Amino acid sequence: MIKRRHFLGGLLSLGTTALLAHTPKGVASPKKTKRPKRLQAGDTIGLVAPGFAVSQKQIATMTQFLENAGFKVFQTGRMGQHGYFSNSDQERAKDLIEMFSNPEIDAILCARGGYGCTRILDLIDYQSIAKHPKIILGFSDVTALLQAIHKKTGLIGFHGPVGTTIENTYAQQCLSSLLMEANNKTLIRPVDLKGTAFEKESVYQRYTIHKGQASGRLVGGSLTLICALIGTPYEMDFTGAIVCIEDVEEKPYRVDRMLTQLLQTKTFKKASGIIFGVCAGCDTEKNKDNFTLSEVIQNRLAPLQVPSMYGFSFGHVPDNCTLPIGAQAFMDTELFQLSIEEPVVI
Repeated sequence: MIKRRHFLGGLLSLGTTALLAHTPKGVASPKKTKRPKRLQAGDTIGLVAPGFAVSQKQIATMTQFLENAGFKVFQTGRMGQHGYFSNSDQERAKDLIEMFSNPEIDAILCARGGYGCTRILDLIDYQSIAKHPKIILGFSDVTALLQAIHKKTGLIGFHGPVGTTIENTYAQQCLSSLLMEANNKTLIRPVDLKGTAFEKESVYQRYTIHKGQASGRLVGGSLTLICALIGTPYEMDFTGAIVCIEDVEEKPYRVDRMLTQLLQTKTFKKASGIIFGVCAGCDTEKNKDNFTLSEVIQNRLAPLQVPSMYGFSFGHVPDNCTLPIGAQAFMDTELFQLSIEEPVVI
């Protein structure tokens, strides 16, 4: 069990130390960025499962962890089993909105990802979210929720651990730095891999795709979900943005296909910069019949000639930093770091 002080107290040596994009037709441009209230010890965290089902054992484990870390935990009782989902589309959307509208809930943690968030996007009461802005945290399938909510309300959402992956010191330190302190700037550096089991794994190897520095708002998340939103009212506009990308268990040819799809959209080539996380399980050994993940990424993205790098500490990996979606940021490929250039909580 991770000790409470890691989550509540320890700010990263990550430490603390920019635009606007066009909006696709059909989604109103937020009038201004909304920042949620910062998280404090003793606050109540609402657990939701907007996609796949979560076992009672998993719920008990994450609840115990959050309580040990100094928080209260609340559930509406809707997290059950409905096929592979935690409940029907309507009930999952209702669960989410009740968490936002309930004044007793201070922040919302998605228990897990999987699949299902795209099914509820049209069922969400975005006006209620705009009236009750709160921290919402998750990644993977939750990419769709964070994007849709930011599009419709301007609320900064947080691409970071879910309830089943939150017990990691690096992840907790980053959460503490971003969610519990209203810092003007927050510097995020990837975790030190020296001496770890991941030091020599190919998908963890860090490299520059195209060197340089870039400023812009953060967009992105799971590559699969980024592509799934193309052609919908929630499609991402990459103009002037720093695009964060990760995925898991996708063969290099599938990553190739998705990156090619992005390159064929109207705005991806207008991105300010690109940061790849760790694409766990996505590589293959080099032989005459295939390409490695690195070869695919560099082949597809290097011709854009925008600052780009691979191997940042986020994604389906234990050390998953938190990225405030919609916030202004600055990236540097030489220093291999990301700076959040504004407060993301109040």
